Amino acid sequence: MKVAVLDDYANVALSYGDWSLIQKHAEVVVFNEHIAEEKLVTALQPFNVVCTLRNRADLTRETINQLPNLKVIVVSDPYVACIDFAAAAERGIEVLQANAPANTPSDTYATAEFTWGLLLATVRHIPSAVSSLKQGQWHHTPGMSLAGKTLGIVGLGRYGKKIAQYAKAFDMYVIAWSQNLNSEDAQNAGVKPVDKETLFRESDIVSIHYVMSERSIGLVGERELAAMKPTAFLINSSRGPLVDEQALISALNSNQIAGAGLDVFDQEPLPPNHPLLGLSNLVATPHLAYVTEPTMRSFYVGIANAVRAYLNGETLPRLQLSAAAHR
Repeated sequence: MKVAVLDDYANVALSYGDWSLIQKHAEVVVFNEHIAEEKLVTALQPFNVVCTLRNRADLTRETINQLPNLKVIVVSDPYVACIDFAAAAERGIEVLQANAPANTPSDTYATAEFTWGLLLATVRHIPSAVSSLKQGQWHHTPGMSLAGKTLGIVGLGRYGKKIAQYAKAFDMYVIAWSQNLNSEDAQNAGVKPVDKETLFRESDIVSIHYVMSERSIGLVGERELAAMKPTAFLINSSRGPLVDEQALISALNSNQIAGAGLDVFDQEPLPPNHPLLGLSNLVATPHLAYVTEPTMRSFYVGIANAVRAYLNGETLPRLQLSAAAHR
C-alpha cells in the first residue's frame, strides 16, 4: 500500500500523528508543498490512500478518474468542499473522516482569536508599520480605535458569536445579519439584528463568518461594498468565494473602502503575482485562522488513526456529499 499525505505545509504530519504501525505495512509519503492542479494526477498515480486537510487539495472528477490505484480518501474533518463525492462513489472510492480521539480541541477559539488579531492588524496598520520600522522609518498612518465603533457581523454562528464577545470587550457596538438570523439568538448574544443593507451602511468594520453554499457565493459584492463607509474595513476569515474578489480589488484600488484583512481567497495558495498582493490597504495571511498546534495535532492524529483502522479492516465514518459542510 502507498499512502499520500498532501499539503503538510508545516511538516508536522508524521510527528503529530502515530504512523509507526502504518509504516510497517505501507509506504507513507508526505508532500510539504502544494501540488499544482496540472501536476496532481501525475504525483498521485501510484497511491492507494490519499489524506487531505480540509480544502487544501482539489480532488475533482477529472483528477479522481485518472487515479486507477486510489481506494480511499481520508479527510481531516467534515468541513470539506474540494472532493467530488459523486465521482468517488462511482469509482467505489471510500471517503473517510479522520478518526480523532475524544475531547480533542475545537478550532472555534483558534479561528476567532486569529480573526480578531487580523482585524486589529488591519485597522491599526500593524504589518505595514513593522515593515516601515525595519526600513528605518518611524511614524506611520493613524489607525482606527475600536471603542465606540460599530462591528457588523455577517453570519452569527459559533464563530460570529465568539467575535461578538470580543467586540463587546473592546466596547464596540455590534450588529449582525444573515439570511436566517434568529432575532432571539442575536439578542441573547447582545447583538442587534439588522437587515443586510443597514449592516454594510452603518458598520465601521464588517467581519464575515458565513456558511459557504451555492446561494452564499458572492454574498458580498459590488453593491455591498459600495454601501460601506469610505473609512470602513472588511475582514474575511471564512471562505474566499463569499466575497466577489474582483469587486473587492476594485473597491480597494479606488479607496472606496479604507482597507481589508483577508485570510481566505478564491484560489489557494494565492499565486505570487495575484493583484491582491499589490494593494497597500490589504492585510493578507495564508489561511492561518485554524492553524494552531492543538488543532493540527488533532487533525493528524485523527488522519493517522483512520488510515490505521482502514488497513486493519475496521469500520469508519464515511462522508457523503450531503454531509460535507461548507464553513
